[in-house]
Amino acid sequence: MDAQKFLAEFGHIANAPGGVARLREMVLALAVSGRLIEQSEVNESLAADSLKKLEQELADYKAANGYRRTSGGRDAASTLLVPAPSGWVKARLGQIGVLIRGVTYNKAVARASGGQGMTGLLRANNIGANISFDDLVYVPSDLVDKEQILCAGDVLISMSSGSKGLVGKAAMVLEDTEFGFGAFCGAFRPMPSLRCEFIRVVMQSPQYRDYVSDQGKGIGINNLTKGHIENYELFFPSPEEQSRIVAKVDELMALCDKLETQQQARRKLQNSLRQSILQAVASATSPHELQTTWTCLADNFGRLFHAPEDVDELVAELKNMAVRGLLSLPSTSVSPVDAVVADCDNLRDQYITSGLMRRQKLISIADSDVVYPEHWAVAPFDKVAVVIGGVTKGRDLRGRDVVTCPYLAVANVQRGFFKLTNLKTIQIGKEELDKYLVQEGDLLITEGGDWDKVGRTAIWRGGIDNCLHQNHVFKARVPSLSLLNEWVELVFNSGLGRDYFAGASKQTTNLASINMTQLRSFPMPIPPLDEQRAILAKLNALTVKAKFWHQQLEKKQHLAELLADATLASFTGITTEPEEEPMKAPQTELVAPLRLGTAPDIKAQAPLATILARHHGEMEAKDLWQRFGGEIDAFYQQLKTEVAHGWIVEPEPARVELKD
Repeated sequence: MDAQKFLAEFGHIANAPGGVARLREMVLALAVSGRLIEQSEVNESLAADSLKKLEQELADYKAANGYRRTSGGRDAASTLLVPAPSGWVKARLGQIGVLIRGVTYNKAVARASGGQGMTGLLRANNIGANISFDDLVYVPSDLVDKEQILCAGDVLISMSSGSKGLVGKAAMVLEDTEFGFGAFCGAFRPMPSLRCEFIRVVMQSPQYRDYVSDQGKGIGINNLTKGHIENYELFFPSPEEQSRIVAKVDELMALCDKLETQQQARRKLQNSLRQSILQAVASATSPHELQTTWTCLADNFGRLFHAPEDVDELVAELKNMAVRGLLSLPSTSVSPVDAVVADCDNLRDQYITSGLMRRQKLISIADSDVVYPEHWAVAPFDKVAVVIGGVTKGRDLRGRDVVTCPYLAVANVQRGFFKLTNLKTIQIGKEELDKYLVQEGDLLITEGGDWDKVGRTAIWRGGIDNCLHQNHVFKARVPSLSLLNEWVELVFNSGLGRDYFAGASKQTTNLASINMTQLRSFPMPIPPLDEQRAILAKLNALTVKAKFWHQQLEKKQHLAELLADATLASFTGITTEPEEEPMKAPQTELVAPLRLGTAPDIKAQAPLATILARHHGEMEAKDLWQRFGGEIDAFYQQLKTEVAHGWIVEPEPARVELKD
């Protein structure tokens, strides 16, 4: 590698999104290809002799642990298409260690906590940069074979995963343990004379990650076999060279850690500076102060905004400025509060007379320390809008004439928009339709859920016939044309509105909610109508510009990533792919019930039918596979065999169901 060229390009790599992770990838890629350190005096016999010694140790280990004699897969086609570095030899993991597969234990014996006579099992979620020993499952110790106990130097591997990026994930065990591991894991156990830290470097390298990612491809679940791991081919140096490589890798990884810490500190400082200036702009109390703080923001824009999410903070502060009257010149008109209140009183009287709602207790306006322009008015929300609760699920409707309608729940109401996929339906009495029906222009406001969901508001624009709202979503109807629905939506979704709802809400662990009284008491600022329009227009124009900035920063980040990838590829010859995010729990699941057929003879090889017999003769295919514990291909082959013998009933076509 050209050191001068690397130093010239270092900033492009390190400052790209995920740049330090790319540097770590480069270190590992160069380490296992013999290009990280200057090679010592060439002596190929040292590496070859070391490999022969390891093969003998492996043969002794297998004999001592009752392994059947196999060819070990050493005659498989070579995957390394370039010659080994001088003094190194080609080898396979299966020549220098053994892959031990995890065991499936009956769920009936598993426990969430340990104790006397119990052994903890590690699972794939325990594998990270290092191994975590939290959140284990415990089984009786007499069920765990001694070879399944993890030892210092073992490398624990995720053998099955729903994510391509997680299958093959590996971390080294640093000291002898009393723990085993589960069926979806494997442990690669290097032989005693091997420098196990070198295998850690090998199994964290991008070359290994690309290999296992490709080998483990599957439909739905990605799986690795014992053969996949043991057939992985690597360049194998002498023991002395292994030690020097490991030392250099550790040294460079420490520098990467230091660089990452410095970048995080710089980013934290940038965030603090940006937030301070934005807050100064938003809290300005005079035109002069606003001009001064805005100039400071404009002059330092390039230093303050580095990522798309930084622009999101700007938009949030623009909304706060908007609802405090700082985005437009003050109007010469007066606030239309009296007309707005009169229109609201008239609509409420109509609803009470028609029976759509009952007369409510008078409420007072909530306290607020927010300073608005002097020519604005502030009124309780109840005086400017009619608030109606939604329909409650689970009511007894027997004997009533009912109608089934779609309804809006908390998850459907976002800040400023709706998510209308998978709307659920509910039955109500036909006479209640007018009360719970959502009309175009209505404001829908969430009662609660997670703390950030409280008071989330959006304007209903129609599009779904006979749509209702659930009781955890309030409906507010503003009858006056002098108070814009868009203004109310902006106020509720701004930082000022969110602060009010967060402070007024009843909060428990991770949950918060407001009641109708708190919503009706909200102190609603009411500017003149022309000023409402001017503010909304100015905010929209600035938001459009902010969206453009957001897109430009996204493009900049993407180009930086491409440049960093291309630069590293030129140094290492390896094209790296970003690691996939862990797969989120799907909202659908495959349902294929399997049922016991003719009971097999006691001597028959029918493991699946045996499992079904223990579980009342019926089980979902996914559960049966997990209890079977083998590879997915082996499971389907065994299933086909047992169906052919009639031990398992021919399954019906699988169906996809929506999870609750």
